[in-house]
Amino acid sequence: MSFSVSVIIPAYNADRFIEKAIKSAIIQPEVNEVIVVNDGSTDKTKEILDKLQGINSKIKIFCHPNNQNRGRSASRNLGINQATQSFIAFLDADDFYLKNRFINDQLIFKNMPSSDGVYNAVGFHFYRKPSLLENEKLKINTISKKIKPDELFDAVISSKYGYLHLNGLTVKKTIFNKIGYFNESLKVAEDSDIIYKMSLICSLESGIINVPLAFRGIHETNVFTRNDLYKIYNMKLYESVISWSSKNKISINKIDKIFKYLWIVRFRDENNLLKNIAYWLTLFLKNPEFIFSFLSIKYFPIIRLRQKLFSFLYANNRS
Repeated sequence: MSFSVSVIIPAYNADRFIEKAIKSAIIQPEVNEVIVVNDGSTDKTKEILDKLQGINSKIKIFCHPNNQNRGRSASRNLGINQATQSFIAFLDADDFYLKNRFINDQLIFKNMPSSDGVYNAVGFHFYRKPSLLENEKLKINTISKKIKPDELFDAVISSKYGYLHLNGLTVKKTIFNKIGYFNESLKVAEDSDIIYKMSLICSLESGIINVPLAFRGIHETNVFTRNDLYKIYNMKLYESVISWSSKNKISINKIDKIFKYLWIVRFRDENNLLKNIAYWLTLFLKNPEFIFSFLSIKYFPIIRLRQKLFSFLYANNRS
């Protein structure tokens, strides 16, 4: 399989950044097409795209029917379906690649042809003045150590060694036949959803993780600052992966870990016992294959809270 990449860029009202993003992709020798999905933009994004497409035939522009705004997941899915190359990479419209983004990826796929994907480090580029906390924390988006593919899921769901970002990921197009596409019901956290699924059943290799190969643009309208959205969709993320895992025969021990982190998010955001009981009953009814497993007992709120209380009392009595 020759190493030829389709870069997929969803774009919504990105006229400040889109040209830089596209040019950073098109200069990569391994990239044979840049697919930009104009997701119902109302600013000058379309004008910029039309101009760039007229200059370089590798740039391909698509949009949703009637120029609808359907979100990043639907836009990436459209891009995947339109891609003609054997490998897929993603780039957000306000981000950009550095030179030599794909050189090491190509070597890994050549030396390890059974691999499904490669992940790399991503940095941060500020288009505004950063806060002191941002200067301290937003330095590099990466998994900080090389991890065996069959251990990657445990690492990414726990964030023990850091995080993965889509901008640093290169995968075979055939991977989507295994895992499906982006979950279009998730307004945010859709990237974590697809990464969790990839790490569960695909072989993802560590690439360059100590220095960035791409940069995330930090500006006034970044969606990752929307805590109100993440409060809702972080739970939906875990619900999505649980449902998908049950259909894809993921081991019960892996699914247990997903339930664990859903419990943590749910418990942090909702302390009302009756509401928690109703939530978990509904979740198990939606996933009935788990009703008669140990998970339905382990994560039933009364039992789990009781266990935590006993652990707390035992620890205090010992001290």
